[in-house]
Amino acid sequence: MKDLPARRLLLVHAHPDDESINNGATMARYAAEGAHVTLVTCTLGEEGEVIPPGLAHLAADRDDTLGAHRVGELAAAMRELGVTDHRFLGGPGRYRDSGMTGTEQNHRPGAFWAADPDEAAGHLVQVIRSVRPQVLITYDPDGGYGHPDHIQAHRVAMRAASLAADPAYGEGSGDPYAIAKIYWNRVPRSVVEQAFAHLRDTAPDAFPGIAAIDDVPGVVDDARITAEIDGAAYAAAKTAAMRAHATQIAVDGPFFALSNDLGQPVLTTEYYELVRGSAGGDDGAREHDLFAGVPDAAGAPGVRT
Repeated sequence: MKDLPARRLLLVHAHPDDESINNGATMARYAAEGAHVTLVTCTLGEEGEVIPPGLAHLAADRDDTLGAHRVGELAAAMRELGVTDHRFLGGPGRYRDSGMTGTEQNHRPGAFWAADPDEAAGHLVQVIRSVRPQVLITYDPDGGYGHPDHIQAHRVAMRAASLAADPAYGEGSGDPYAIAKIYWNRVPRSVVEQAFAHLRDTAPDAFPGIAAIDDVPGVVDDARITAEIDGAAYAAAKTAAMRAHATQIAVDGPFFALSNDLGQPVLTTEYYELVRGSAGGDDGAREHDLFAGVPDAAGAPGVRT
């Protein structure tokens, strides 16, 4: 790809909707500020539970057409976030949603969990060497909450980042390229505790129940957080993107629920842990720009540093 913007951000997620919940405000902010934002989604989310009764027939145990429907939901969500470069790993349907841990879907033909991580990483290497992102966002080794596809997405993203930088790898797949900074999705415990307290105080009946803090992926002690991205100006874009994933998410003001009908807060400041590369700014201080310290991205027009 030629003539790309000075700042380039790549996100790797397991299913449609993960990106909007975890990073919707970050994506909207950087897209609005002129960065090239690329989303790679690893499966179509075929095994997801369906919230609207009128769409229940899409589910895997009925028509098994949920994946195709969620392709459309993802496209609608990306329009809300202003992201034009969104892709499926290896092409739409190359890898199938693996279901929850311990289910038979983990090992069915084409399941992402059963894929060879090196083979899957090869598809992502091609994206990395084409887009040449300075920043990569993905999950931690547990995938945030232990879902097989999230764990595999972590493995594939981290492996692809290493392979993309290796001159000996992948003849014909583009020039070697090293990603400057890699972040994992995180949520500081103090923030989510305050957000749940606000939910209980202001909208206890928004959903049939309220989720537990441990239901939120990626919650860690505050000291683990190295970056926080203020997306308050993009709260409407994030919630609109989440609403676009209507089979998976129900949104009520600043709160949402998944198919379990347990309310959670929508976080518009999003948090990260830098795990590869050098932090920009003062020692020990949280970054407020994921591109901080990246020489060829510093001071890019229209972007706060």
